[in-house]
Amino acid sequence: MVKITETILRDAHQSQAATRMTIDEMLPIADKLDKIGYFSLECWGGATFDSCLRFLNEDPWDRLRKLRKAMPNTKLQMLLRAQNLLGYKHYADDVVDEFVKKAIENGIDIIRIFDALNDPRNMERAMKATKKYGGICEAAFSYTTSPVHTTEYFVKLSKQLEDMGADIICIKDMAGILLPYTAYELVKAMKKVLKKDTQIHLHTHQTAGIGNLTYLKAIEAGVDIVDTALSPLGNGTSQPATESLVAALKGTEYDTGLDLIKLNECAEYFKGVAQRLKDDGWLTDKSLATDVKALIYQVPGGMLSNLVGQLKKMNALDKYEQALAEVPNVRKDLGYPPLVTPTSQIVGTQAVFNVLSGERYKMITAETKGVLRGEYGQLPAEPNPEVVKLALGENAERITCRPADLLQPELEKYRKEIENYIEQDEDVLSYALFPQVAMNFFKYRQANKIKIDRDFGDTQKGIQPV
Repeated sequence: MVKITETILRDAHQSQAATRMTIDEMLPIADKLDKIGYFSLECWGGATFDSCLRFLNEDPWDRLRKLRKAMPNTKLQMLLRAQNLLGYKHYADDVVDEFVKKAIENGIDIIRIFDALNDPRNMERAMKATKKYGGICEAAFSYTTSPVHTTEYFVKLSKQLEDMGADIICIKDMAGILLPYTAYELVKAMKKVLKKDTQIHLHTHQTAGIGNLTYLKAIEAGVDIVDTALSPLGNGTSQPATESLVAALKGTEYDTGLDLIKLNECAEYFKGVAQRLKDDGWLTDKSLATDVKALIYQVPGGMLSNLVGQLKKMNALDKYEQALAEVPNVRKDLGYPPLVTPTSQIVGTQAVFNVLSGERYKMITAETKGVLRGEYGQLPAEPNPEVVKLALGENAERITCRPADLLQPELEKYRKEIENYIEQDEDVLSYALFPQVAMNFFKYRQANKIKIDRDFGDTQKGIQPV
């Protein structure tokens, strides 16, 4: 039996519609989703936190509490960028601890933790906090290919994460580039070294058109859980469609046990949500198209749109193919970081500068320098020494310790800075992650006299352990 994690409340609309689904569009269908029998519902984390505050005038913590109350029988899951939490820099350990604690208190059951560089040191604190506060720890590695990213590399990493306390190991294929037979080989190899009760969870995207095939081969190899999205926001840059996979496995030894009729009822509802997103310009044909460039350049769909956006601003859209071709070169120079937030943006921006300036590394971004200096963690391979010299100068010191070891506790500092705006403990964390955006939201909340709702409902009713 294969288990299904439904992503329509988080990654599906993040991947296809710029994370613009609102809580008011989620709640009417929540009861039906809760009765499907999913392994989990991914509904929080990733870009949803930022989007709630920045674009939707929603409190992300309030969203989580409402979802918890509306879906008491299903495990709720979130995506966490390890020491980066849901922001774009490393935070001090006291902030990481408090964030994980509050996420679990407010209703999260499973925390999927990943690091952009696959540096386990950056994941350790969040993993420990998840276990400490009673959450299920799903440690993920970002899948990519390079001379150093071999099956052996990922198998060794998965065992290391299990030894660090992970309950579930996730293969996070953020660009949809994991090929079917490679997935089979990888899952088989992981099954040989991991404990029998450690489940393997596979996440991919249908961007390049191979996600369904990859899932099928991984399932045959023994993968335990896969991520899918209901069809109105499935496929394309999102996950493979839930209904299609459930139907394909029905009556086999891998049968999910999910009811296609009930899934279809939920899908019918989300057709209306998808239409609204399309009418508002968030859901486009590009989101639903197959783009094999992901297989050539290993560029995730979101990174492709960022490249287009940057080049448009500079009136240089004609340089798109050159910039795209430069991405693998920059990635090699920087020590083959996986292309996932924030490294995808860093590599992409540097590639654009290299092409537009007419001379490679004539202009080097502060973020590129930070990657080479070690501010984001240990790179998978040693970067190009000539680029290091250009960026940092001769004999520059590079960080070799865990970057967060250099940070002082900062939670109380944030608390003092917004003491006149705090209406719930969680506000301090919102401000820590997105200071200006959160402050704008706090002022909006005060002006509109929006009350904090802390009614969680029966948060543990019926939820089964992993």
